Amino acid sequence: MSTSTFSSPLRVAVVGAGAVGCYYGGMLARAGHAVVLIGRPTHVQAIAANGLRVQTQAFDEQVGLQASTDLAAVAGADLVLFSVKSPDTEPTGRALAAHLSPQALVLTLQNGVDNAERLRTVLPNEVAAAVVYVATEMAGPGHVRHHGRGELVIEPGPRAESLARLLHEAGVPTEVSPDVRGALWAKLVLNCAYNAISAITQLPYGRMVEGAGVPRLMGDLVAECLAVVQAEGVQLPGDIHTAVERLAGTMPAQSSSTAQDLARGKPTEIDHLNGFIVRRGEALGIATPVNRAMWALVKLLEGRRP
Repeated sequence: MSTSTFSSPLRVAVVGAGAVGCYYGGMLARAGHAVVLIGRPTHVQAIAANGLRVQTQAFDEQVGLQASTDLAAVAGADLVLFSVKSPDTEPTGRALAAHLSPQALVLTLQNGVDNAERLRTVLPNEVAAAVVYVATEMAGPGHVRHHGRGELVIEPGPRAESLARLLHEAGVPTEVSPDVRGALWAKLVLNCAYNAISAITQLPYGRMVEGAGVPRLMGDLVAECLAVVQAEGVQLPGDIHTAVERLAGTMPAQSSSTAQDLARGKPTEIDHLNGFIVRRGEALGIATPVNRAMWALVKLLEGRRP
């Protein structure tokens, strides 16, 4: 395979086959690419028996692909969709290093702003950051349910345009943007506005934003985030206030990934969302009391895991 282009079909490995990884892996498999999902045993067993059920508003299909619990299954992949939780980035990257083909491109599909940078410190491969805009959940073992959106924004690179074309052909709208850093920070602001409140209340976005005082609370969270953004020297694309206001309308039935993690008794990524804003605020001398409150409350709920 050329180092400057991808040929079809791709050999794709999804590392961290949760809702995001299963959705994009399923879309690529549905388009004829050879996909292996690497995830938890319950999902792997269901997929081995029946394929991956991909349920969207447009179709509901059992998609045939491979599944494994072993990271060694990445061997031979041209493209690795890296969608583990942010706290697992470096440990998983180190474990992958022995199995990846030298030409494999690793595309990070994660929350947070620094995962690609962190992954580059432990992997010799080309690593590209992507911003993910999708509403999806695991509805059961081997069953991913898509609620809306699904576009990706990826950073430029030798194979970015070729990859974007293949993703688009697979039904994944993909844009190559020179300002992925700004887009990642913009998504972080969205996540800080929505994730913790959805997690604490266990409500989907549409119902959450109707709560008394919630829009104003979200505004306070955003204001603190923007103070940190400005101090970091980051330029956000578009109008972030409008984006926050409109998000619930584009995915009203979606509960945040943090809410889904708490509901399943799993660790959350709150340290890399509101907690990240708190840490950067401390470093920059910016007070972030509302983000600190959201972070602390989610950590308390996280501590109640069985």
